[in-house]
Amino acid sequence: MFPSRWKIAAYAIVVLAGCLLALPNLLPREALSALPSWLTRAQVTLGLDLRGGSHLVLEVDASALKRERIEALATAARPALKEVGLGDAEVAFDADAVTVRLADAARRADARKALRGLGAPVGKAALGTLRPDIELVEAGEREIKVTLSEAGMVERTNAAVDQSLEIIRRRIDEVGVTEPTIQRLGRDRIVVQLPGVQDPGRIKALLGSTAKLTFHLLPPDSTSLSAGRMRLLPGVELLPYADGRGKLAIERRPMLGGDRLTDAAPGFDHRTAEPLVSFKLDAAGARRFAEITKANVGRPFAIVLDGKVLSAPIIREPITGGSGQISGSFTVADATQLAALLRAGALPAPLQVIEERTVGPDLGSDAIAAGTATGLAGFGLVLAFMVLLYGSWGLVASLALALNVVLTFAALGLVGATLTLPGIAGIVLGIGLAVDANVLINERIREETRRGRSAVAALDAGFKRAYGTIVDSNVTTLLATVLLFAFGSGPVRGFAVTMGLGIAISMFTAVAIVRAIMASWVKIARPKAFAIEPLLWRRGGGAPPKIAFMRGRFLGIAVSLVLSLASIGLAVKPGLNFGVDFLGGTVMEVRSPAPADLGRLRGTLDGLGLGEVALQELGSASNLLVRLERQPGGEAAQLDAVARAKAAIAADAPGASFERVDIVGPKVSGELARTGILAVVLASLAMLAYIWWRFEWQFAVGAIATLVLDVTKTIGFFALTGLDFNLTAIAALLTLVGYSVNDKVVVYDRMRENLRLYKAMTLRDLIDISINQTIGRSLFTSATAFLALLPMAAAGGTAVGSFAVPMLFGIAVAASSSIFIAAPILLFLGDRRFGRRGPGAHPAPAEAAPTAAPLPRP
Repeated sequence: MFPSRWKIAAYAIVVLAGCLLALPNLLPREALSALPSWLTRAQVTLGLDLRGGSHLVLEVDASALKRERIEALATAARPALKEVGLGDAEVAFDADAVTVRLADAARRADARKALRGLGAPVGKAALGTLRPDIELVEAGEREIKVTLSEAGMVERTNAAVDQSLEIIRRRIDEVGVTEPTIQRLGRDRIVVQLPGVQDPGRIKALLGSTAKLTFHLLPPDSTSLSAGRMRLLPGVELLPYADGRGKLAIERRPMLGGDRLTDAAPGFDHRTAEPLVSFKLDAAGARRFAEITKANVGRPFAIVLDGKVLSAPIIREPITGGSGQISGSFTVADATQLAALLRAGALPAPLQVIEERTVGPDLGSDAIAAGTATGLAGFGLVLAFMVLLYGSWGLVASLALALNVVLTFAALGLVGATLTLPGIAGIVLGIGLAVDANVLINERIREETRRGRSAVAALDAGFKRAYGTIVDSNVTTLLATVLLFAFGSGPVRGFAVTMGLGIAISMFTAVAIVRAIMASWVKIARPKAFAIEPLLWRRGGGAPPKIAFMRGRFLGIAVSLVLSLASIGLAVKPGLNFGVDFLGGTVMEVRSPAPADLGRLRGTLDGLGLGEVALQELGSASNLLVRLERQPGGEAAQLDAVARAKAAIAADAPGASFERVDIVGPKVSGELARTGILAVVLASLAMLAYIWWRFEWQFAVGAIATLVLDVTKTIGFFALTGLDFNLTAIAALLTLVGYSVNDKVVVYDRMRENLRLYKAMTLRDLIDISINQTIGRSLFTSATAFLALLPMAAAGGTAVGSFAVPMLFGIAVAASSSIFIAAPILLFLGDRRFGRRGPGAHPAPAEAAPTAAPLPRP
């Protein structure tokens, strides 16, 4: 019963270590150097939404990888076939395959053998999973197609992403961005986060350029296309000049690649003073360059960058020094950027920007201030509520809450997690959910004291009987949190991390720490009874109410069904206000130095031909939210539309700053919509499975049916209020899924206990008694979560408004549905299962009712 000294010491060490790990987060950066060397100086990393910066998601162009490999196969196929006496075979290729047409169908086997040798093995040799990266398909008697295998594409994509990661790091280092975050995302994407970068245009240009430099000879008849006299021969292709002055025919096979470069630097031509780029080659490249120039004196030698001809100078003499110059109508900035690109190396494939989000430093600091203020206000409301309910023991519960927040920050630092604005919302909600355990424990101890138990017995029984409910309720919430982390992205994952850590840590602070404090007090004070009294009033008699809730079961279910059907109707028409996360498009938060003229600005933006443009004020006439619809033409068109809109806004409102810019392409928006729906469905199924396992199927069906009604009402709330339905809204729905089942568990746990206590009571009366016994703690736990989020909903800003406001509505709905929906459904399903054994009640001794025991079988 009483914790041992070593356990108390272990608790103290954990708390002290957590406080020391969290301490640097309370200090300004300049004060960290004053801390002793043995103490960590690491602070929790702030997300871009809190410190400002740019977030880019890049996707490797898999089609370009495939096209490059197909071209290489076509080039290699001709000499391979010639070696086996099939030089008369025709070789052609398109974006998907190389097609070989044989003159003699009898030589098909020889052709297959030669073509099979062009493949490269992929897989793990140690595991015996090596397979060729090509597949041969016979399209007729004399035709064979060579295509890339799925394993080959996966291997090439993986290699391209790995190589791109390193090249991106080198390129960003070249421009001096501090503390960038560059990570792989999924199979073919890369996330780049750049703190402090407010206009990522230069970075996008730096990352979007493949910087693939090649040197090509021109065919003997190198007349340009503009002259109109060129007939293309096999192995020759036309490429445009970088300055747009026409096209040039070059030999497709490069004589030398940019991978042989060891250095590149901007400079000036000493004769014309025009900017150029000087380069140096490695030893092998220098030898090859010397051989090429020696053998082709007098011929043009084209320098090609990313499929465009920079220049085609004539080789006047052999170049043996291993260095050269690249000119091509450059500006100084162009030459500097090209030198940086060449030093960093060429990307294996083009990268496309499919998502872009930018947050200004002022908005980030405002978010920190608002998150801190609303978080402290929520904590203060919960503290005051707990003290009013439980007096001095409410202060103990509040101490446990404070320790929970401290240890959460310590854990964030240990795991290297990033704190985002939704993450602050997760901490705040975690406060409301963590105090649930203290409410359950205090109410159980009160109940055991009313039964006449001694202080020691009431404390022991209270914790034992509350523990199962606490575990069940926390597990259901954690299940939703895990799915939110798995299917969420960016800041929403930050919410999942902070709330998950807070709930897990609450099992230590709200249960272990509080129990140790209570047990120590009982041991020292030796009271006869464990009295937990409110601060300002006394609970007269202490007997639970006797309300016949099940009399209104038909009315409760009917009202709920009507509201849910109305909510579905609202979701259809007028519909949800989908954010750019799901529709694609652009959202810009603009702050102007003077009140903006919405009518004039709308006319300016409408004149750009960007489709539907929506403008609205954010709190004042100087803060505007601008929405642009998704542009046809893919990601490039989207980025071009944003650039034009920003230029128009800057011209219309001089001095305006762009505090937030979110650009989501159609590919990402579709994926986010699918994963959001999948996450909600999986969370509901996970709750069904857990409740079924812990209780019985009647309880599980009742919980899920109620959950569906709760979620549909919340979706109707989104439609009615016009709140943005975005990733944050999905986070709210998933959290509500966990919280709604959490609330049902409190009532279900008491019903399960009473099923063993009252053998002869009708199920209807048993449910009424169970609800009356738990109504206080159900309302109190809902109130703490509601109060914790109330300040954030009122003053947290638009970034968390789509989460906090509907969560308040959801908490109220979940509290009422536990009584008026879940319980009646259980009555309808359970009458036959648990039987109707008469109106009498024959309670068994309380000690004989283990709360986690299985339900009686008929």
